[in-house]
Amino acid sequence: MDKKNIKKVVLAYSGGLDTSIIIPWLKENYNNCEVIAVSGNVGQADELEGLEEKAIKTGASKCYIEDLTEEFVDDYVIPTVKAGALYEEYMLGTSFARPVIAKRIAEIAIAEGADAICHGCTGKGNDQVRFELTIKAFAPDMPIIAPWREWTIKSREEEIEYAEAHNVPLKINRETNYSKDKNLWHLSHEGLDLEDAGNEPLYDKEGFLEMGVSPIKAPDKPTYVELDFVKGAPVAINGEKMSAKNIILKLNELGGANGIGLLDIVENRLVGMKCRGVYETPGGAILYSAHSYLETICLDKMTMHEKQKLSITFAELVYNGQWFTPLREALSAFVDKTQENVTGKVRLKLYKGNIIKAGVWSDYSLYSEEIATFGEDNVYNQADSAGFINLFGLPIKVQAQVNAKNNKK
Repeated sequence: MDKKNIKKVVLAYSGGLDTSIIIPWLKENYNNCEVIAVSGNVGQADELEGLEEKAIKTGASKCYIEDLTEEFVDDYVIPTVKAGALYEEYMLGTSFARPVIAKRIAEIAIAEGADAICHGCTGKGNDQVRFELTIKAFAPDMPIIAPWREWTIKSREEEIEYAEAHNVPLKINRETNYSKDKNLWHLSHEGLDLEDAGNEPLYDKEGFLEMGVSPIKAPDKPTYVELDFVKGAPVAINGEKMSAKNIILKLNELGGANGIGLLDIVENRLVGMKCRGVYETPGGAILYSAHSYLETICLDKMTMHEKQKLSITFAELVYNGQWFTPLREALSAFVDKTQENVTGKVRLKLYKGNIIKAGVWSDYSLYSEEIATFGEDNVYNQADSAGFINLFGLPIKVQAQVNAKNNKK
């Protein structure tokens, strides 16, 4: 990439520390190029306030703020929930937000006739891969600028110094400089005291949690919630029909108030290192739990077990930024087939960080109380099990006989 040819750059812009200083850095290092900021609204709420004004004041020629919330939920979140995909317990909040944002950035870059796309992801993280793989899927010939792989800045402290020197306004300070990612699905916390795996997260410290309270501060009275699903997708909460997006927002309120969805893990990043993160996913934790509960009565044994195996692959694809791949699309087609009868109602009890099963119903239920009962029944002949065990155990019996014969020699 010849810097002399870069006259217009589209920047993935969040208004956070990294992207805030990238605008003046690009103009300094790429011949005072035009910078167009693009922010994807995936539910980060107050983080979008004043974003356009800030981008323009910092040197951008314009700022797009694209509402991607419905697309994010319907095309990325719900397919992942239906797949039951978890990456080492992590509910993929940052992972599946990146492709929808990067896709729109690539579309705007093409429409604007940009010479390059820029992102603020570090060279240590997963997001650089997620952004760039998506860009390659939609703008395969577009040059990509990644300042963290070019500049001499080595730390977030030096970023703050650069911002102060260039009069870039920041909402953080040196004492509260957690690295965070927020959307309507989750909030992640990394850095500072969390880098020491021996430090307990400061759940009860004022301002640490943003989407809810710690289980200790949650009410002593449980909250019940009922969710209706049609073909694996949520369609109603407590009897009220609404979009999946609004269901998640409502679940965030209920879950947050009851200390639901806190996760503290040391995960294996794509780039090879381990990293400690604390996640808040109140609504997501409830949704995953309810969906999984409904599947227990709607899926046959072999389908469920195969789906559980493939959910690991699905999660790895999402985590590794490979959303726009033939394999992910094929797995989603498989998942959609498994969800054809995952229709019904789930009741859960939320209490001090716990999600307690409280009932499940479906017209497609494969669970038969008449067959499973410990009482008297006229359906299951227990004497039939003897022949089944003889056939099922035949290989074990034959192997034991052969071993005994050879041991006598």
